[in-house]
Amino acid sequence: MEKIKIGIIREGKVPPDKRVPLSPKQCKQVVDTYPNVDLVVQPSPIRKYQDHEYEAQGITLQEDLSDRDILIGVKEVPIDMLIPSKTYLFFSHTFKLQPYNAKLLRAILDKKIRLIDYEVIKNAGGKRLIGFGRYAGVVGCYNGFRTFGLKHNLYNLKPAHECEDRAEMEGELAKVNLPANTKIVLTGFGRVGHGAREIMKLVPVTEVSKEDFLTKEFDGAVFTHLDTESYNARISDGGFDKSEFYGDPSGYKSTFPTYAAVADMYIACHYYAEGAPFLYTRDDMKNANWNVSVVADISCDIDGPVASTIKPSTIADPIYGYDPTTESEVDFQQEGAIAVMAVDNLPCELPKDASEDFGDELLKHVLPLLINGDQDDILLRATETTLDGELAEDYAYLEEYSKS
Repeated sequence: MEKIKIGIIREGKVPPDKRVPLSPKQCKQVVDTYPNVDLVVQPSPIRKYQDHEYEAQGITLQEDLSDRDILIGVKEVPIDMLIPSKTYLFFSHTFKLQPYNAKLLRAILDKKIRLIDYEVIKNAGGKRLIGFGRYAGVVGCYNGFRTFGLKHNLYNLKPAHECEDRAEMEGELAKVNLPANTKIVLTGFGRVGHGAREIMKLVPVTEVSKEDFLTKEFDGAVFTHLDTESYNARISDGGFDKSEFYGDPSGYKSTFPTYAAVADMYIACHYYAEGAPFLYTRDDMKNANWNVSVVADISCDIDGPVASTIKPSTIADPIYGYDPTTESEVDFQQEGAIAVMAVDNLPCELPKDASEDFGDELLKHVLPLLINGDQDDILLRATETTLDGELAEDYAYLEEYSKS
């Protein structure tokens, strides 16, 4: 049987990303499960998993990957590292016409590379099968509680990226000490939202209904978890129809300011669709009823539905202040400032745990299709470019973008 030659590439994007698509043990699982797979790993000085850990699992390190059929990474591959006429899997950040990666797509086409983009690997029902969203929620929620402690001088959690792993990070949560009637609102029920809930279970906070959240006071800290219909209402009569809203949200308004009037912290995990109402605007934050002092914007849509998110923050400098009066950035501990955590690469803070979680999904949903055949066209639908140097039919709309 002819071998399928797979290579795990080293990450080349700057700033460095320490994540991997497959851990050493997961690489061993691949070669043990699929005798027809020849898998090697390109050496890297920046991975959280060291080269010797792969070698310890019997995985060959190989610098030159030109003999590989399939190359697997995590983030965008720098243009000068692309090998022509290969099948690549990585997050390309091109299918939404992101301007900063137009040249990358052009190079992929010119080099006749087949690009399978993780972000568009979906089942027949349109559900994404692979991603780092869960760990964005996990780390982002932790960062939210860290920000709240710093903003109000209550406690000081170790930054997640300084923790060896998730276990150490979760141990830090024992320091969380919230005043009575602290109220936290969470939006989003996808991978990100469910990741955030994993952290909510580990802190002294109780879930309550949205009705009780708005109308009652509590002896301890509480949170409420809102779905789309809880913070959007039809302008004409206050009602909500899911199919109508997702078809055309122009007749709806946000009711989120009602929650912001009683909440102390907001954790944003929702997916925002273009054209939907903003959750809150800059004017909403100027209202005398506004109460939120900390926003953990895990979704991180800049100058969009969460109006206090005026820029992404970084792992090294994760918190900035937003002054509602001047609509400008200030010190987050300044009186009246909203403390904003808007790190846009949160899973990088726990590279080992996030990589293992991603690798599990890769093993379950993607590698079997690569190796045994893509009978349901799942990978075909996620293929943006072909080995002929053409855009796949579903991605023909990227033609002009690729020339920009």
